[in-house]
Amino acid sequence: MSVLTYRKAVAHGIAQEMRRDPRVVFLGEDVAAAGGVFKTTAGLLEEFGPRRVRDTPISEQAILGAAMGAAMTGLRPIAEIMYSDFFAVCWDLVANEIPKSRYMSDGQVSFPLVVQCGNGAGLRFGAQHSQSVENWAMAIPGLKVVAPATARDVVGLMAAAVRDDDPVIFFNHKALYSSKEEIPDLDGEIVEELGRAVVRRHGDDATLVALAAMVPRALAAAERLSAERGIECTVVDVRSLVPLDTATILAQTARTGRLFTVEENPRLCGWGAEIVSIATEECWGALTGAPVRITTPHIPLPSADSLEDLAIPSVDRIADTVAITLDK
Repeated sequence: MSVLTYRKAVAHGIAQEMRRDPRVVFLGEDVAAAGGVFKTTAGLLEEFGPRRVRDTPISEQAILGAAMGAAMTGLRPIAEIMYSDFFAVCWDLVANEIPKSRYMSDGQVSFPLVVQCGNGAGLRFGAQHSQSVENWAMAIPGLKVVAPATARDVVGLMAAAVRDDDPVIFFNHKALYSSKEEIPDLDGEIVEELGRAVVRRHGDDATLVALAAMVPRALAAAERLSAERGIECTVVDVRSLVPLDTATILAQTARTGRLFTVEENPRLCGWGAEIVSIATEECWGALTGAPVRITTPHIPLPSADSLEDLAIPSVDRIADTVAITLDK
């Protein structure tokens, strides 16, 4: 049994795929000699050398442009955008070029590339370095979108993303880097499946659907509800927004009759709205009450500790919302 932090899982997942396939290369700002600004890529340069692990200029457009060209010519690049907020600087490549070119070439050119980034709040980095932007990527046809909540899923979903022939946006959550997980099969190959949610906890009273850093908070809220109120909640870890595992989400929603989404991104047009829409269309008759979204307000994130904590869904807010809703 090995203990792996989410932070080290990033490098472990990349290294697993680079050892397996010599076409996998890794590039980004400060990812080589410095081991990443969050120390998530330490050791990669030493193992794979400067031809396969490359530091780039401070230019998100250059990073993704190089990755796109590499993918077009037979490599399977992993490119890092340091903060997910910086997708705004290279949005033409993310929205117009990478996801559409395979379709526009009638499949003559494929784009097997992964763009990983640090996403989300919790480290007090302020409005321009703390956003949770999965819903940005989810809205673009042609992109697959992944956001792991555990160290094992960082490794397994990275493997699935690298091996996929379509571009994948891979959101590592910054607030989870220090979290740890015991992994029995760490010395072997770990591969998960894109588009497959996981039920992390079973309960009969309500279904909580969460993503990334909201998964451990939803689990903690579920344990509190069980201990203090006797309310038993199922917790579904979405893991992959595109493709979306609607079968698992709908089955668990229909079984309990109550649906709560727990979302870090701002409320307007969040991924939970799409899930609520699907649930009301597909299992309306099984619902015993209106779905409820627990979200961040539609505001720029503050950097002050107390204000950021107030904005992001907390264990207390999740538990209180579920309890009050079910008591009505």
